[in-house]
Amino acid sequence: MTPAQETAKLLLDIKAVNFRPQEPYKLTSGWASPVYIDCRWVISFTEARRRIIELGVEMLRRDAGLDSVDAVAGGETAGIPYAAWISEAASKPMLYVRKKPKGFGRDAQIEGNLVEGSKVLLVEDLASDGASKLNFVNALRGAGAEVSDAFVVFFYGVFKGALESLEKEGVTLRYLATWKDVLQVAEEGGYFDEAAIAGVREFLDDPEKWSLAHGGRGYED
Repeated sequence: MTPAQETAKLLLDIKAVNFRPQEPYKLTSGWASPVYIDCRWVISFTEARRRIIELGVEMLRRDAGLDSVDAVAGGETAGIPYAAWISEAASKPMLYVRKKPKGFGRDAQIEGNLVEGSKVLLVEDLASDGASKLNFVNALRGAGAEVSDAFVVFFYGVFKGALESLEKEGVTLRYLATWKDVLQVAEEGGYFDEAAIAGVREFLDDPEKWSLAHGGRGYED
């Protein structure tokens, strides 16, 4: 089993994955989706979260130079626990990034001791179209950090341009699993009925068409 498949199975086993083609979810980004994954759910399952963090740290050490990173920053709010676990596993200082400045005191958007010129890894729970990651990256860079990599447990992997928008800004998105991994494991393991699987496959084949047909946004919105 690959790390992607193992991550997908862990998420399915703890019921963090929801297939609901007949009653679509509305994602924060505005897309309508028949599938939803709640990575916040992972925080309550000790064995699953430990293994997911192990897989993430292994990948980040291999592909993103984790050992040479100066700090790990979690995006408010779902990225904060993952940043805490990764920073602990890697023995790195931790920061967290607010969605917007708090508006009083130091008006800080970055919490923690960020040393100018530090190489920082941004951590979040998941990514759909990548837009929110740029907000956090820009906040870190504006405070003097160098950011070249972002990590998420789960990447939708179906919306065109998501990776390109980050790469254009010099950021590589690292992730453990996508919906295609989850669909494969769910189908092979019989986690959902055939109708639910078919509905999700239809969405994955053309997410814009599916979203627009179910009251969500498209690429031009």
